[in-house]
Amino acid sequence: MVRTHGRRGEVVAEALRGLPFLVHPGMSVALTPPALKRDRFCDVLSVRDQAGQFVVEFSGIDSLTDAEGIVGCYMLAREGEIELGPLDASLDELRGREVVDDRFGSLGRIRDILETPANDVWVVDDGPFGEVLIPVIEDAVDSIPETGALRTHIMDGLISSDAFGSKA
Repeated sequence: MVRTHGRRGEVVAEALRGLPFLVHPGMSVALTPPALKRDRFCDVLSVRDQAGQFVVEFSGIDSLTDAEGIVGCYMLAREGEIELGPLDASLDELRGREVVDDRFGSLGRIRDILETPANDVWVVDDGPFGEVLIPVIEDAVDSIPETGALRTHIMDGLISSDAFGSKA
């Protein structure tokens, strides 16, 4: 949790670098480090995305003072409560993986992931087209397999026609 939001005990929460934000209402989480004067476990009552920041309301955190007490804490969830989508993966799982497109062939390897309010963007380089930015959306990426190359079908305009000459 990075800061308080309002006076009713809500906080702004962020995912750890390179991980998707997977907190959802109904989830039971542990707040760590624990404190003497509050429950260690609480339920997530609501989550609102406000311009790429997630405002979270917890059971038992009902005031600004309560919220101030959990700023700086981490949320830990049980593995069974985490719902991964087909495009959710951490930066560590993706960095260095090869990206192969249906039309253009090998695009290179993932160097970094840009986090934007709309979607993540893979920064791919070391390939024949230089740096390529690929939005991580269902129209461009079907799924993320645990091993092997990541397959894409990127949209027109992401690679200029000058860069691929006769490849397309």
